[in-house]
Amino acid sequence: MIRSIQCLHPLFQALIAGIFTWALTAVGASLVFAAKEFSQKIFDAMLGFAAGMMLAASFWSLLAPDIEMSASCGMIPWVPAAFGFLLGTIFLRLIDKSLPHLHLGFPNNEAEGVKTSWHRSVLLVLAITLHNIPEGLAVGVAIGAAASGLPGASGTAAMALALGIGIQNIPEGFAVSVSLRRERMSRLKSFWYGQLSAIVEPVAAVLGAAAVIWAKPLLPYALGFAAGAMIFVVVEEVIPESQRNGHTDLATAGTIIGFLAMMILDVAFS
Repeated sequence: MIRSIQCLHPLFQALIAGIFTWALTAVGASLVFAAKEFSQKIFDAMLGFAAGMMLAASFWSLLAPDIEMSASCGMIPWVPAAFGFLLGTIFLRLIDKSLPHLHLGFPNNEAEGVKTSWHRSVLLVLAITLHNIPEGLAVGVAIGAAASGLPGASGTAAMALALGIGIQNIPEGFAVSVSLRRERMSRLKSFWYGQLSAIVEPVAAVLGAAAVIWAKPLLPYALGFAAGAMIFVVVEEVIPESQRNGHTDLATAGTIIGFLAMMILDVAFS
């Protein structure tokens, strides 16, 4: 299956990978139909797990190959990674300041971005959509890197990253659909908007792959950019959300398990 996908043009690979991660978000969102009561402890542990997987993916799938690639091309190994990383955090910071959104579990008066009269449910969906932009970019950039044939990048590693992002999208999809359900939205609407929050992933994946294929010299910077964007989201949003309700130990354990799962997945497929 993986080999047949790798025979496709990289942009189609990125599209398929993005649709896959989107589909697993829908799987997570669909759990709202099965769950009658939602444990905040489980909710926070799942958010921690997603944070851990994103942190591990940022290093093992993006920064480590970036540094190896830069060294093989005769560049100072840390420069492209550091510069791209910084640009990624600045990019997400600008989106964070401009896109109206509300973190899961936060009161309305703590909404971020441009002031708006949009409904709370819309702001919650936009918050998860913000999470998904760097995830889609990361998958697309990894696929573009593999297509370029440079050291440190491989198709199997890119597919492992897509699988890891998809797995952590399950609790993420569940998190947003549960939050919408708590806003007294119907189960069907909670599912619909929960899965819709990941629609940006296929788009971002294709854009990320296209950018590095058509501008190959930017590849080392693009890997760092995707890593910086993901870590910004984890530190600024996901981890604070997971620890806000006092379940610190559970959320931390979830983060550690998520990190280990993504690390094992990446190394096993590399």
